[in-house]
Amino acid sequence: MRLQQLLSRLTAALWLAALAGGAVGGEPPASTTAIRVAAVGGLTLCGVWPELARRAELATGLRIDTVATAPKQDILPLFERGEADLLLIHGSDETFDLLARGIAAPLRAWAQNAHVIAGPPDDPAGVRQAGDGADALRRIALANAPLLSFRDPGSFAIVQRLWRVAGVRPGPQQQLPDDAWPRQRVLEAAARQRAYVVVGHIPIVFGRQPNPGYQVLLAGDPAMRRTYVVVEPGPRHPADAARRASANQLADYLVSPNGQAALSAANQAVATPERPGPWIFPLPQSPASGAAVD
Repeated sequence: MRLQQLLSRLTAALWLAALAGGAVGGEPPASTTAIRVAAVGGLTLCGVWPELARRAELATGLRIDTVATAPKQDILPLFERGEADLLLIHGSDETFDLLARGIAAPLRAWAQNAHVIAGPPDDPAGVRQAGDGADALRRIALANAPLLSFRDPGSFAIVQRLWRVAGVRPGPQQQLPDDAWPRQRVLEAAARQRAYVVVGHIPIVFGRQPNPGYQVLLAGDPAMRRTYVVVEPGPRHPADAARRASANQLADYLVSPNGQAALSAANQAVATPERPGPWIFPLPQSPASGAAVD
C-alpha cells in the first residue's frame, strides 16, 4: 500500500513538474508571451524586417509578433495604448514626444534607410552626373530647374540639409509646392511640372508611389539617409514587467554587433537582381555597415 502511495505521489509530482517546466527530458515549452512589434511600413515593404525578425527569433529565443506595419500615424497610437511593446520607426518629433511624456524609454538608433533624387528621364539639370546629393541640388539651382517640395518630413529635412551643404539658396523654381493627394502620388505631382523630387528609395522601387515614368537619377549618398530608432516602453507605458524585459532584450539585440550583422545578412537574403538593395542599412559605426550586397 505504501509503495502504491509513493508511486502515486511520484506520478503527481512529475505531472506538476511537466506543467511548470515542460516534459522531463524534453525541450522547454515555447513562451506564451510574444514580443509585439509595430514597424513603419517600409521596413516590411522591402522584406528586410520579416527576414530580420526571423533571425532575431533564432538568436534570442523570443517569439516576435509583428502586430502592425503601417505609416507612423497608424502605429504610434498602438504603442501608446500598449498594444505594441516595441516600436521601429524613424526618429522624429513624435518619438521625442513619446519620450518626453514617459511613454517611451530613451531612444536608440539601430538602422537607416536611403532617399534618392527622382526626375524626368531626359534629366535637364544633369543630376545623373552629380557626385552626391548636394552637387545634384547645386546643378538643379544652376539650371533653374524645378524641384518639388515633397511634404514628407523626412524628404523635406534632407533637402534642407543638402542646400546648406551645397551653399546655395534655392529660388522659387526649387521650392514648388506639393499638391499631391494622397501624398503617395508625389511622382505624378512632380511630373505635371517636370520637377525633380527627393523621395524614399523603398517606396519608388517597390511601387508604393504611382510612377508616370520618372527614374531614380541619384542614389547612394549617405547624407541622404534617415535614422530608425527602436522605441521601448517608458515608465508610463502600459506594458508589464515581462513585456518590458522582452522589449529590452530585442532592442539590445538589434543594436548589438550580432544584430547589425544580422541586418546586413537580411538585406542579402531578400536581394534580387531587379531589386538588389541594400534597403535598410546598419549604423555607420557598425562593422556590418561596410557589408555589400552582391
